[in-house]
Amino acid sequence: MSYKLEYIWLDGYSPEPNLRSKTKIVGNKPASVEECPSWSFDGSSTEQAEGSSSDCLLKPAKMIDDPQRNNASLVLCEVLNADGSVHATNGRGAFEDDHDLWIGFEQEYTIMSGAKPLGFPADGYPGPQGPYYCSVGVDNCVGRDIVEDHLDTCLEAGLSVTGINAEVMKGQWEYQLFGKGGKNACDDLWLSRYLLHRTAERYGVTIELHPKPIKGDWNGSGMHTNFSTTPIRDQGGEELIKGICEKFRTRHDDHIASYGSDNDQRLTGLHETQSIDTFSYGVSDRGASIRIPVGTVQNGWKGYLEDRRPASNADPYKVVGEILTTLRA
Repeated sequence: MSYKLEYIWLDGYSPEPNLRSKTKIVGNKPASVEECPSWSFDGSSTEQAEGSSSDCLLKPAKMIDDPQRNNASLVLCEVLNADGSVHATNGRGAFEDDHDLWIGFEQEYTIMSGAKPLGFPADGYPGPQGPYYCSVGVDNCVGRDIVEDHLDTCLEAGLSVTGINAEVMKGQWEYQLFGKGGKNACDDLWLSRYLLHRTAERYGVTIELHPKPIKGDWNGSGMHTNFSTTPIRDQGGEELIKGICEKFRTRHDDHIASYGSDNDQRLTGLHETQSIDTFSYGVSDRGASIRIPVGTVQNGWKGYLEDRRPASNADPYKVVGEILTTLRA
C-alpha cells in the first residue's frame, strides 16, 4: 500500500520564515522518523540557495500522524546544505537543547476574511473590546468551527495542545501547547501552525500571525512562553525566582531581537503589555515583561515563569534558544 509523507520545513525568508511542504510517496509507513528517507528541494525557490547550486537537503526530525489525509504522516525536517552541514536558516540546529526545560506556548492568531478579521463588518469596526474574550454566541464569537476542527486535528495527530479560547479582539483566538524539552515543544508548535494554516484552507480564510493585525485600540497577538526547569519547579524560593528574572533583565535587547518582527507595534505598554523599551517583572502582572504566576508564589515560589514578550509571529526555536542562553548565563 502506498503511504504519504508530507515533508515540512522552514524557508529562508526574513524576518520570519514561512512553512513549506511537499509529499513523498513511499511503500509503507516508516516505523520511526529515523526510517524516513532524506530528500532534497530547490533552495533557490525558498531563499536558501543560488540557482547555480540550488540543492538543499531535508533531514527528518519529527514524524506524527496526519489525520487530514488517508495513509499519511507529517514529517518536520531540518534544512541542511548539500554537504550535510547545518544550513544558516536552520534555527532548530542552532542551539543545544535541554530536556529539563519545560515549555508552554500560548499561540495567539487572528482569522482573516479578506483584509479584515473574521466578524468585522465590511465597513467600519465591530463594537469595542470587552465581550469577545472567552465568548459564546454569534454576536461575539466567530470562527469556532475552524478552531474546533484545528483542535481535533492536533489532538488526533498526537500534538500536546492543552486548551483553546477566544481572545480579546473579535476574530482572534489562542491555543496552548506544552512540551518537555525545548526542541520538542518547538517542533510541536511548528506542526500545529502548519495544521492551522491547512485547516484554514478548507474554510476559505487565512491565518494572520502579525502581532498587530489591526491598528488602534485593539489587542495585538503574542506567543507568551511559559518555562520551567527542575530548580524552578522543585527548589524555588523568592531569591531564586527573582534572580532568574534579573538575568533576563540583562539580556532584554537580545531577547527582543529574536522575539518577532513588528513587535514594537504590540509592546506599547497598553493592552496587557510592557513597553518594548522597558523590562519589568511582577507577581500576577500581565503588564510586565515576565509574569510570576500567583500560583508559583503560593507554592513556595516553585512552579514556572511566563515571558510575555514574544510576538505571535516569533520563531519558537529562536525564543527557546534565547531562554536557554539566559538560564545558562
